[in-house]
Amino acid sequence: KASMPKDTIERAIKKGAGLLDEGVNFEKLTYEGFAPHRVPVIVECLTDNVNRTVTNIRMLFRKGQLGNSGSVSWDFDYLGMVEATPETAGADAELAAIEAGANDLESGENGATLFLTGPADMDAVCRALPAHGFSVRSAQLGYRPKNPLTLGDAERAEVEAFLEAIDADDDVQNVYAGLAG
Repeated sequence: KASMPKDTIERAIKKGAGLLDEGVNFEKLTYEGFAPHRVPVIVECLTDNVNRTVTNIRMLFRKGQLGNSGSVSWDFDYLGMVEATPETAGADAELAAIEAGANDLESGENGATLFLTGPADMDAVCRALPAHGFSVRSAQLGYRPKNPLTLGDAERAEVEAFLEAIDADDDVQNVYAGLAG
Protein backbone atom coordinates (compact mmCIF):
# COMPACT_ATOMS: atom_id res chain seq x y z
CA LYS A 1 0.00 0.00 0.00
CA ALA A 2 2.82 2.42 0.81
CA SER A 3 4.67 1.56 -2.41
CA MET A 4 7.65 0.22 -0.50
CA PRO A 5 9.78 -2.48 -2.14
CA LYS A 6 9.57 -5.93 -0.58
CA ASP A 7 13.39 -6.07 -0.23
CA THR A 8 13.41 -2.93 1.90
CA ILE A 9 10.77 -4.35 4.24
CA GLU A 10 12.59 -7.68 4.58
CA ARG A 11 15.93 -5.95 5.22
CA ALA A 12 14.34 -3.79 7.95
CA ILE A 13 12.86 -6.88 9.62
CA LYS A 14 16.20 -8.71 9.52
CA LYS A 15 18.05 -5.67 10.86
CA GLY A 16 15.59 -5.30 13.73
CA ALA A 17 15.95 -9.01 14.56
CA GLY A 18 19.76 -8.77 14.48
CA LEU A 19 20.09 -11.24 11.59
CA LEU A 20 22.28 -9.05 9.39
CA ASP A 21 26.07 -9.08 9.64
CA GLU A 22 26.02 -5.35 10.26
CA GLY A 23 26.81 -5.40 13.97
CA VAL A 24 25.67 -2.37 15.89
CA ASN A 25 28.24 -0.97 18.27
CA PHE A 26 26.83 0.80 21.28
CA GLU A 27 28.96 3.29 23.16
CA LYS A 28 28.50 4.47 26.71
CA LEU A 29 28.85 8.23 27.07
CA THR A 30 28.79 10.36 30.21
CA TYR A 31 27.99 14.08 30.14
CA GLU A 32 28.38 16.52 32.99
CA GLY A 33 26.97 19.96 33.46
CA PHE A 34 24.62 22.18 35.36
CA ALA A 35 20.85 22.44 35.31
CA PRO A 36 19.23 25.81 35.91
CA HIS A 37 20.13 27.34 39.29
CA ARG A 38 23.59 25.68 39.17
CA VAL A 39 22.35 22.18 40.09
CA PRO A 40 25.07 19.67 39.11
CA VAL A 41 23.93 16.94 36.71
CA ILE A 42 25.52 13.75 35.36
CA VAL A 43 23.86 12.12 32.32
CA GLU A 44 24.71 8.57 31.22
CA CYS A 45 23.88 7.65 27.63
CA LEU A 46 24.06 4.49 25.55
CA THR A 47 24.08 5.15 21.82
CA ASP A 48 24.79 3.70 18.42
CA ASN A 49 25.30 7.19 16.94
CA VAL A 50 27.60 9.46 18.95
CA ASN A 51 27.05 12.50 16.72
CA ARG A 52 23.27 12.33 17.17
CA THR A 53 23.59 11.98 20.95
CA VAL A 54 26.08 14.85 21.30
CA THR A 55 23.79 17.13 19.31
CA ASN A 56 20.73 16.13 21.34
CA ILE A 57 22.50 16.63 24.68
CA ARG A 58 23.82 20.04 23.63
CA MET A 59 20.30 21.09 22.61
CA LEU A 60 18.85 19.83 25.90
CA PHE A 61 21.46 21.71 27.93
CA ARG A 62 20.52 25.08 26.38
CA LYS A 63 18.73 26.10 29.60
CA GLY A 64 21.62 24.83 31.68
CA GLN A 65 25.32 24.61 31.03
CA LEU A 66 27.10 21.60 29.54
CA GLY A 67 30.46 21.11 31.22
CA ASN A 68 33.66 19.23 30.55
CA SER A 69 34.56 15.84 31.93
CA GLY A 70 35.17 16.19 35.65
CA SER A 71 33.35 19.50 35.99
CA VAL A 72 30.74 18.08 38.39
CA SER A 73 31.75 14.46 39.01
CA TRP A 74 33.95 15.54 41.91
CA ASP A 75 30.74 16.48 43.74
CA PHE A 76 29.29 12.94 43.42
CA ASP A 77 30.20 9.56 44.89
CA TYR A 78 30.10 6.55 42.57
CA LEU A 79 28.73 3.65 44.58
CA GLY A 80 26.51 0.60 44.68
CA MET A 81 22.90 1.04 45.79
CA VAL A 82 21.06 -2.06 46.97
CA GLU A 83 17.36 -1.72 47.78
CA ALA A 84 16.02 -4.47 50.03
CA THR A 85 12.90 -5.15 52.07
CA PRO A 86 12.73 -7.09 55.34
CA GLU A 87 11.31 -10.60 54.97
CA THR A 88 10.82 -11.06 58.71
CA ALA A 89 9.44 -8.64 61.29
CA GLY A 90 12.58 -8.80 63.44
CA ALA A 91 15.10 -7.99 60.68
CA ASP A 92 17.52 -5.30 61.87
CA ALA A 93 18.73 -3.11 58.99
CA GLU A 94 21.73 -1.70 60.85
CA LEU A 95 22.99 -5.14 61.88
CA ALA A 96 22.41 -6.46 58.35
CA ALA A 97 24.37 -3.52 56.90
CA ILE A 98 27.31 -4.15 59.22
CA GLU A 99 27.33 -7.91 58.69
CA ALA A 100 26.87 -7.66 54.89
CA GLY A 101 29.63 -5.08 54.51
CA ALA A 102 27.56 -2.07 53.43
CA ASN A 103 29.06 1.38 54.03
CA ASP A 104 25.80 3.10 54.94
CA LEU A 105 22.04 2.72 54.82
CA GLU A 106 18.98 4.92 54.34
CA SER A 107 15.30 4.26 54.77
CA GLY A 108 13.55 3.99 51.43
CA GLU A 109 9.99 3.92 50.16
CA ASN A 110 7.37 1.36 51.23
CA GLY A 111 9.41 0.00 54.14
CA ALA A 112 12.46 -0.70 51.99
CA THR A 113 16.03 0.04 53.03
CA LEU A 114 18.71 1.39 50.71
CA PHE A 115 22.13 -0.11 51.44
CA LEU A 116 25.05 1.94 50.06
CA THR A 117 28.25 0.08 49.15
CA GLY A 118 31.48 0.51 47.30
CA PRO A 119 31.17 -0.44 43.62
CA ALA A 120 33.26 -3.60 44.11
CA ASP A 121 31.30 -4.68 47.21
CA MET A 122 27.79 -4.48 45.76
CA ASP A 123 27.58 -8.14 44.71
CA ALA A 124 28.83 -9.38 48.08
CA VAL A 125 26.26 -7.25 49.91
CA CYS A 126 23.47 -8.54 47.62
CA ARG A 127 24.45 -12.11 48.42
CA ALA A 128 24.75 -11.52 52.18
CA LEU A 129 21.47 -9.66 52.80
CA PRO A 130 19.11 -12.67 52.43
CA ALA A 131 20.96 -14.41 55.28
CA HIS A 132 20.05 -11.45 57.50
CA GLY A 133 16.34 -11.44 56.68
CA PHE A 134 16.24 -9.08 53.70
CA SER A 135 15.00 -9.66 50.17
CA VAL A 136 16.92 -7.71 47.51
CA ARG A 137 14.56 -5.77 45.22
CA SER A 138 17.13 -3.97 43.07
CA ALA A 139 20.84 -3.33 42.84
CA GLN A 140 22.61 -0.79 40.66
CA LEU A 141 25.74 1.30 40.39
CA GLY A 142 25.17 5.03 40.32
CA TYR A 143 26.08 8.49 41.50
CA ARG A 144 25.01 10.12 44.78
CA PRO A 145 25.53 13.86 45.37
CA LYS A 146 27.93 14.81 48.17
CA ASN A 147 26.38 18.26 48.64
CA PRO A 148 22.75 18.23 47.44
CA LEU A 149 21.16 21.64 46.88
CA THR A 150 17.83 22.70 48.37
CA LEU A 151 15.70 24.94 46.16
CA GLY A 152 12.41 26.78 46.49
CA ASP A 153 9.29 25.43 44.80
CA ALA A 154 9.52 27.57 41.65
CA GLU A 155 13.23 26.85 41.13
CA ARG A 156 12.72 23.15 41.85
CA ALA A 157 9.91 22.94 39.28
CA GLU A 158 12.17 24.53 36.66
CA VAL A 159 15.01 22.08 37.41
CA GLU A 160 12.63 19.10 37.38
CA ALA A 161 11.25 20.14 33.97
CA PHE A 162 14.85 20.38 32.69
CA LEU A 163 15.67 16.89 34.07
CA GLU A 164 12.49 15.39 32.61
CA ALA A 165 13.37 16.75 29.17
CA ILE A 166 16.81 15.17 29.37
CA ASP A 167 15.42 11.85 30.64
CA ALA A 168 12.93 11.75 27.74
CA ASP A 169 15.76 11.42 25.18
CA ASP A 170 15.96 7.86 23.80
CA ASP A 171 19.73 7.55 24.30
CA VAL A 172 19.71 8.70 27.95
CA GLN A 173 19.93 5.81 30.40
CA ASN A 174 20.39 7.56 33.77
CA VAL A 175 20.26 11.13 35.05
CA TYR A 176 21.82 12.04 38.41
CA ALA A 177 21.21 15.47 39.91
CA GLY A 178 22.67 17.13 42.98
CA LEU A 179 19.22 18.05 44.25
CA ALA A 180 18.06 17.40 47.83
CA GLY A 181 14.91 15.34 48.31
